Amino acid sequence: MDLGKPDLNRIIAGHFDENESYEIRRPNGMDEWLIAFTLDGEGFFRTPSGTQVCGAGEFVLLRREVPHVYGTGRTGRWHFLWAHFSRIRETSLFPEGDALIVSIMEGMRARMAQSFHDLVRDVRGGGAYRQERCENLIVGILLLAAEELADGRDPRVRQVARMLSARLADAPSINELASAVGLSASRLSHLFKAETGQSIVEMLNGIRLQQAALLMLHAGRTAGEAAFNVGFGSYNHFAALFKKRYGMSPAAYRRRGGTA
Repeated sequence: MDLGKPDLNRIIAGHFDENESYEIRRPNGMDEWLIAFTLDGEGFFRTPSGTQVCGAGEFVLLRREVPHVYGTGRTGRWHFLWAHFSRIRETSLFPEGDALIVSIMEGMRARMAQSFHDLVRDVRGGGAYRQERCENLIVGILLLAAEELADGRDPRVRQVARMLSARLADAPSINELASAVGLSASRLSHLFKAETGQSIVEMLNGIRLQQAALLMLHAGRTAGEAAFNVGFGSYNHFAALFKKRYGMSPAAYRRRGGTA
């Protein structure tokens, strides 16, 4: 960073583990935005719009120039990660309001926490592109939170969908998925169908087919290799599903570069 130039987007970040005495008062607000992610315990945010509580696994976005008080909540402990920044255009993705609390589903909490930890590390570090790295990390954090906010599906359905995407070749069973989200297999199957219009198996196969098509077009895989890579145990089953979706055999799709 060129120290001779003003820092037009000052970024600071930290990792705090505070007791019941922690409280910050800013009756005139501040020129920067605040984001925070609670790892454990509870924090509160009081603005002219009221008081909100931020518990474990929850993200908060506090708008600039909003008078506020925040601190440790009723649990007597607040373990959280935070950052201040002056301008990132992705804040426009969030609805108006003094402070916004977003619950991050369990399957994404580790990713959110890691992004904050990386931000804290890079803020304290150096390098020619330190500012750019920090800005990119904040953008990623904001996009994760905005995605959670925009996805109106039941969080358990969202978690199952992400688990399927993450484990194509070794997909968890419906019983495993149900256990992960605290539902019975039959209740999960019903909820998933109602929320997505597809069964769990239908969504899994759809994701697999899409990935197999990409592997054939862009990674040089044969149809058989692509089927195996994405987790199909039977090539004939893969080929039948593929033709139904794309209107041609996998081999023809590969030869024609994905066009009919």
